[in-house]
Amino acid sequence: MSKDDDPSRLQLALTWTVVALAIVLLLFGILLHGFSAEVHQRFWSDIFGRLGGPMTFRFILQPAMALLAALPDGISDARHGHSSFFWTNWRDPTVRHGRLREGLISTARVLFLGIGMDVIYQLREFDRFYPAEAVVMALLLALIPYFVFRWLVELIAGRWFARKPTS
Repeated sequence: MSKDDDPSRLQLALTWTVVALAIVLLLFGILLHGFSAEVHQRFWSDIFGRLGGPMTFRFILQPAMALLAALPDGISDARHGHSSFFWTNWRDPTVRHGRLREGLISTARVLFLGIGMDVIYQLREFDRFYPAEAVVMALLLALIPYFVFRWLVELIAGRWFARKPTS
């Protein structure tokens, strides 16, 4: 990462706030509701039950925002000749943490929005709050699509840059 690419203090603060919030919510959810077969069954029925009803727009909004966050990162990967984000994380331990850090910084806003939207959804639909479900939904709808989109954008942009003749 060059000096120009360094994240601002606000981006770093937001990133660490979201990471801490996710960890606290996961732990609070496990302490509050436990982890039994009944909780596991309710969890998955709630997850799949969210596909219909109010606020289904978030199934489009959150992945769309993840795509917007992934576009510049994937293009930058291709422009700088970085290998695919996924493969770099597994194959090259020297850059693993840096690339994961980039992804977290890029998706912090999307994850924060996702957690907030799920809190609103749960309170409206269930009249209860399941903290671990909010985090899992944000990860499913924002973080995972970000990494997939970043990889796809890097592949497409890499082919595009390879086709361009250098002058």
